[in-house]
Amino acid sequence: MRKSRFPAIYLAVITALTFVPIVVTIIYSFNASKITSVWGGFSLSWYKELFRDRDLFRALKNSLILGFAACLISAVIGTLGAVGVKRTGWKINDFISYISRLPIMIPEIILGMVYLAVFSFMGFKFGMLTLIIAHTSFCIPYIFMMVSDRLIGMDPQIEEAARDLGANARQVFFDITLPSITPAILSGLLLSFAMSFDDVVISVFVTGSTVNTLPIKIYTRMKTGVTPEINALAAIMIAVTMIILFLNRLYQRKHD
Repeated sequence: MRKSRFPAIYLAVITALTFVPIVVTIIYSFNASKITSVWGGFSLSWYKELFRDRDLFRALKNSLILGFAACLISAVIGTLGAVGVKRTGWKINDFISYISRLPIMIPEIILGMVYLAVFSFMGFKFGMLTLIIAHTSFCIPYIFMMVSDRLIGMDPQIEEAARDLGANARQVFFDITLPSITPAILSGLLLSFAMSFDDVVISVFVTGSTVNTLPIKIYTRMKTGVTPEINALAAIMIAVTMIILFLNRLYQRKHD
């Protein structure tokens, strides 16, 4: 019986759709021509131009601060929420889990308008604080889901045995539960950081006039056309992302 070629064709199409744009972006980051669609020869001039662009690096710094702050806060809230839902036997736990995942299902433009209305009503000054609050709120569900899935796979008898041996609730959490869910927390952190770092729609609604994030800065520059400088930035970010994912994969394989 002949094997179907559909899986191989499907894999080839998906791989091409996913990686061809990335490869083209990296190649054109070395383009000597200012026009992205015209190849003018190999050059590193756009990387030199990128590292001289203070405005772009200031926006990158804001995005990193925003991403780390939002992820750390959401990691604490999401982890405690997932552990609390698992340990309590409340009848409304399913409803709490649904509410915790709600920000993922709501379109970003709706969330952006909601945050804008709430922050305006509360009299908040738009800037880094409002960005952190907004980004934290949509990062929490990623941590919550990852940790919840990890907790489902844990054997509850391990924690019960620790309590029988005299461990209190704090010792059980830090010595048994936390080490077991750390890979899930790290995976959730990476995912939520990527979502925060990449966000444009919500950030446009809640940022101030003096605070620019990298996605907003790139978006405003794209109105006048994409230059190889942006391609150079994208190539560096892709390389950093691949390294982080590789290290995360090594960590997970080590602790699985």
